[in-house]
Amino acid sequence: MTVPSDTPALANEGLASSLRARLFAPTALQKLLAFASLILLLAFFGFASPAFLQIDNILGILQATAVNGVLAIACTFIIITGGIDLSVGTLMTFTAVICGVFLTYWHLPMWTGVLAAIGTGALCGTISGTLTAKMKIPPFIATLGMMLLLKGLSLVVSADKPIYFTDTDNFYMISQDSLIGYFLPSLPVPNGVLILFFLAIVSSITLNRTALGRYTFALGSNEEAVRLSGVNVDRWKIAIYALGGAICGIAGLLIASRLNSAQPALGQGYELEAIAAVVIGGTSLSGGSGTILGTIIGAFIMSVLTNGLRIMSVAQEWQIVVTGLIIILAVYADILRRRKS
Repeated sequence: MTVPSDTPALANEGLASSLRARLFAPTALQKLLAFASLILLLAFFGFASPAFLQIDNILGILQATAVNGVLAIACTFIIITGGIDLSVGTLMTFTAVICGVFLTYWHLPMWTGVLAAIGTGALCGTISGTLTAKMKIPPFIATLGMMLLLKGLSLVVSADKPIYFTDTDNFYMISQDSLIGYFLPSLPVPNGVLILFFLAIVSSITLNRTALGRYTFALGSNEEAVRLSGVNVDRWKIAIYALGGAICGIAGLLIASRLNSAQPALGQGYELEAIAAVVIGGTSLSGGSGTILGTIIGAFIMSVLTNGLRIMSVAQEWQIVVTGLIIILAVYADILRRRKS
């Protein structure tokens, strides 16, 4: 007797395990605590420095969160499966460089550069997923190697020089312009923030209302049980990494538009902030649970913290120390939650 492949029946053990994990995980409490922490940070920095709550500074926080938030969304899908992706920062840079090649070097229309960035991200994500799923290389090692590979390729393709988009009309509008500002001049929210929120809504629907989302949770809950139920685990895992890569391509477009250039040396270090945002938002590093809303809250916490410390003239090295401590505390809190559940 053959077992139907990729049957999304809720009766199989893998999906049932996933549903139990989501049912009993205290995600509402995690999101509430994260949101309360965000409010406290806003109140503290607002009281400590009047400049913090100025409109220009708030817009700067939103702009910074747009890039980190998109990368964090990409990491959320992968971390829920129980994996990790250390290449999201350099992949973001590489997709920006590829976009620069299409638009500045080859003088192609802007839509081709947008598709090239997203497609390149999806291709690199597919490669990372294949290394993990087919070749059984641990995600940490596979994506670490991909991180270094993409960092080198960005420098090679760009000849170790920034690629400027000065000849590309309206490219800056992707991130810097404000669609809302045309209708509400007093509220010039950058387009990059709108893209972040739109992507968050689409990703949340994908995670909670599609087969891809169900298998994402199932793989993180009990991958072996899902495999024994007849599901093509490798195919779904590769698809999830490819989706994460495509989302990194969007982040590449946002940061290139924000800087109006592709900076080949930029990117490394962004993965740490993205992973920190995911963990702070309540997604477990052990896999099987997490939400996009929690990730967005975590991304805002990281941006507010970084901006607030800078406003208070805290030295750059101490900002890094604080970020490291927050990551450690967030992971330890996740361990405590797992023990209690």
